[in-house]
Amino acid sequence: MPRGDKSKYTDKQERKADHIAEGYEKRGVPEKEAERRAWATVNKDDGGGKKEGGSGRGKHTGHPAAHKGGEAGGKAAAARPASARSASAKKAAATRKRHAA
Repeated sequence: MPRGDKSKYTDKQERKADHIAEGYEKRGVPEKEAERRAWATVNKDDGGGKKEGGSGRGKHTGHPAAHKGGEAGGKAAAARPASARSASAKKAAATRKRHAA
């Protein structure tokens, strides 16, 4: 099977790659580069093609790139007063110091 052959990918993986590539193109990425990035993302998510004979068949990764971790992070901390954040930081530092010894 030559490099770049997409025959081992499922229809769902192909739709996923198309959708990702569209998003990149909307943001101004050239078509070829968008396509390359899209397939790299599908491979990262799914471990390659899933059809029979493919090395990644049946493996569930549990950490797809689509779940952007930490994107909304910091909102809870920002809502707390500075004094509360400072107290937490001091407490954490004291705990680390205690456990390091």
